[in-house]
Amino acid sequence: MRHLRTASTTRIVTLLAAVVALVLSAGFAQAALDSDPKPDPKPLDRAVLDAVNAPAVDGVSARVTFTNGMLPSGSLPHGAVSPLAEGAEGRLWLAGDGRVRLELQSEAGDAQIVAGDDRVTIYDSTSETAYVLPVERGEPQREHEPATLAGVRRGLDRLAETWSVSGAQPSSTGGRPTYTVRIAPKDDGGLLGAAELAWDAVKGVPLRAAVYAQGQDEPVLELVADDVSYGAIPDSTFDANPPKGTRIVEIDPVTGTDEHGRPTHVHGVEAVQERLGFELSAPKQLAGLPRTDVRLVDAGGEPAALSVYGEGMGAIVVLQREAGPERDSGFQLPEINIDGATGSELATPLGTLVTFRRSGVSYVVVGSVPPVAAENAARGL
Repeated sequence: MRHLRTASTTRIVTLLAAVVALVLSAGFAQAALDSDPKPDPKPLDRAVLDAVNAPAVDGVSARVTFTNGMLPSGSLPHGAVSPLAEGAEGRLWLAGDGRVRLELQSEAGDAQIVAGDDRVTIYDSTSETAYVLPVERGEPQREHEPATLAGVRRGLDRLAETWSVSGAQPSSTGGRPTYTVRIAPKDDGGLLGAAELAWDAVKGVPLRAAVYAQGQDEPVLELVADDVSYGAIPDSTFDANPPKGTRIVEIDPVTGTDEHGRPTHVHGVEAVQERLGFELSAPKQLAGLPRTDVRLVDAGGEPAALSVYGEGMGAIVVLQREAGPERDSGFQLPEINIDGATGSELATPLGTLVTFRRSGVSYVVVGSVPPVAAENAARGL
């Protein structure tokens, strides 16, 4: 099941969900031994080569522990708190073609993330809401020749152009011998300090994924598997069926058609403005970052504009939509002044989210940047 070792990360609109999707994409392997064995030392290129060429497996199921240190102390509402916000334990199923189901349980409620054939569904029982996002699945992987050491080295060289990469450190994860590698951005990584991945030295599939903020020794996000088994997983496992009465929020790119009637995404300030019922604010620069994209999206059935400033992990994203009735999120967030408009700010170790309303328009500004940068971006709109 080579996809378990090569699947790319699905980008998700919300910060928490975006970072949770980044941790889930790694996959998991067996961890049922009582001892803490470590593999023999091995150069990184050879450890990666052995992992890529390891025999495929049909599917993986495991118990998982999810740790989330993103939210600052005191910001969580009293009472029902989503397991996605505070961390929890649960189970994970991962099919050979990359479909995923994660279930987390806590005293406050349950949460599920299901990545099926063409969409990702994120369900939170505490808010009785399910967010549905489309995903593009590539063509089924074809059989190919085993990877070569030269090919692995070329890949590592490309990675090293923008990331600092450690060696393959012998380790033990969930009772299995593993190799752990740590990577850190060389240039602008926003507030991201580093990420770690530990993969089974025999199966070649990751057991642990962790994300670290700058200057912190403990991970702010971590997902670890244990009590893992292999085997084919029924297709019905990956059906997303939120309970009756769940509020469904579709987050979908809005498409137009070209001269041949083929669907195409709506990009550009003028094209997006034509589809909106409010005046779009999209200056050429925000907080010193150049505007790199403006696109039309569907946010809960209403047209909205998604603007991107900068590139890579240090970019700032702005979502603008017509303001509807205010909903109390329950979070105890600091209030800030955005040029006369009252907004709220969620500052985490990996980024900042600012929300405010003005003249009938709702604004969300988010990025892996310090609060001052997000606030300056909001004031520049």
